[in-house]
Amino acid sequence: MWTYIARRLLQSVVVIIGVTFISFIALQIGGDPTYLFVSERATEEEIEMVRRALGFDRPLHVQYLSFLGNLLQGDFGMSLSYRQPAIDIVLGALPATIELTLLSILVSVGLAVPFGVFAALYRGTALDGGIMTVAMFGQSVPNFWQGIMMILFLGLYLKWFPISGHVPFLLPLLQGDLAAAFGNLPMALYYLAMPAVAVGTYSLARNARLVRSSMLEVLGQDYVRTARSKGLTEYTVIVHHALRNAWLPVVTMIGLEFGFLIGGVVVIETVFSYPGIGRLVFNAINQRDIPVVQAAVVLLSMVFICLNLIVDLIYARIDPRVKL
Repeated sequence: MWTYIARRLLQSVVVIIGVTFISFIALQIGGDPTYLFVSERATEEEIEMVRRALGFDRPLHVQYLSFLGNLLQGDFGMSLSYRQPAIDIVLGALPATIELTLLSILVSVGLAVPFGVFAALYRGTALDGGIMTVAMFGQSVPNFWQGIMMILFLGLYLKWFPISGHVPFLLPLLQGDLAAAFGNLPMALYYLAMPAVAVGTYSLARNARLVRSSMLEVLGQDYVRTARSKGLTEYTVIVHHALRNAWLPVVTMIGLEFGFLIGGVVVIETVFSYPGIGRLVFNAINQRDIPVVQAAVVLLSMVFICLNLIVDLIYARIDPRVKL
């Protein structure tokens, strides 16, 4: 097991180095980055002075090693828009995105598993057809259109939910203020309801179909028939035998989706004016705030890699054959 963990950690380090290299090269491809740090009225002498001060006159490999050294110290440079350390700006927006992602995953998995299991158990019936039709619809509708419709109908017409805003839960929790965190929880869920459903619907549809196909494959195995022949209850057969083995591809998909959602909620955060990292990066790109974009890319990549490592370890726990 420890050999497997060490091998995965080494692979993660290589991936992180690759991400930092791509992030660094992207800044160079966009042209001389010096012009991002000076005003439009700067003279050539001032531009050259800033270029030397920032080290952009050095060879690329020297700049990259310096870039890596700064990253190891958590230094991504100063935000050009906020005039604050870029990493502080990104870390300030990250908890809101994690809240949205966690609730989206909860909506997706919490509904996908029972939907998929029932569709598999009642294969070929009207229930199966209805669940798969809803799943197909969920995968076909763009989440931004769904978000806009929810704002118009549930927010503006029925006035059931707020159309924008955010009440923090994770940030006070991380700061150790449990009273404030759990005091904010009801309102936090209230404000997160529509964005989370808009984000999670596509994953819900895909996971429901995945659970159904996995369950159908497992239910046809010999050990399931053996368990039933021993007189075990249907609940025991489904939950303790079939569902545990059907979880393997679902766990992998959940890990990948978590990383995808945490970095892919830009549209929904923009639609709902949600103060997360996706909206922050969207605005930073428009303002050419490269330090913020770089900090967000590297940080999200590290989160994604860590999540994949955790999923791999869970996968190895569920199926010991993976370690081989």
